[in-house]
Amino acid sequence: MGFVKEFKAFAFKGNVIDLAVGVIIGAAFGKIVSSLVEDVITPLLLNPVMKAAGVDKLENWSVDGVLWGKFLAAVISFFAIAFVVFWLVKVANKVNKPAEAAPAGPSQEELLAEIRDLLKNK
Repeated sequence: MGFVKEFKAFAFKGNVIDLAVGVIIGAAFGKIVSSLVEDVITPLLLNPVMKAAGVDKLENWSVDGVLWGKFLAAVISFFAIAFVVFWLVKVANKVNKPAEAAPAGPSQEELLAEIRDLLKNK
């Protein structure tokens, strides 16, 4: 029974569940980026180049058996993901920015010196 309790404690920790949610959202985001590259960026920006090369889809472009199209699509996807993640982190840092600390008051030594001076003046 100890193994089951240990596994349950591990599996239902917040970090593990957060990681699982992150992986699932990441996979869905990957599909969005793939669609962006294949269905938006490629037709808008790369159609003239692809027509000159005689290729209907970017992934099908190859030279001497080297699939340059797949590589180029992966590079474009990487930069699209990196750009979006950069902005997500930037926004998250702005939202989670810690509140500025209140200005520090006098130190204990300064307070004691002030008390000493007041007592001397009496």
